[in-house]
Amino acid sequence: MIKTLDDKEKLLLLSSNYIGSMGYIFQDKCFVVPITYFYNQEQHNIIGYSANGHKINALRKNNSVSLSVTDIDSVNDWKSVLVHGRYEEHEGTIATALLHQFSLGVKDLILRKELRDLDFISQFSSKIHIDDMPIIFTINIEEITGRMRKF
Repeated sequence: MIKTLDDKEKLLLLSSNYIGSMGYIFQDKCFVVPITYFYNQEQHNIIGYSANGHKINALRKNNSVSLSVTDIDSVNDWKSVLVHGRYEEHEGTIATALLHQFSLGVKDLILRKELRDLDFISQFSSKIHIDDMPIIFTINIEEITGRMRKF
């Protein structure tokens, strides 16, 4: 049976994962790339980072973005959410704080979900210098849809 997820189920799926597929448009073509993300429950947005490149240049021109997150156990047992929102870039102390929140959040998810410690993540934000800081962004959520299949 295929079912629409309720709000609680959608947010649980989004908040209990950290890898998704981000979709964006560049020159009338759709692109989808994997990203590591953190769902910020307090602000109800997605925190991400990237090096400067194709994706960032495209999102600066068209800030409409989507993020798909899926848990698949089998062809008959899966859950999926699709987030629609707006890309927003951050700089300075706000970017540093978001990156710190991202790294702590992803580390916590990996500890709880995969039962393994990642010491390098706790050092991640402290080793970044202003000169080599990645682009820090949020996806301001406008809509979340979700479906599941379970037989």
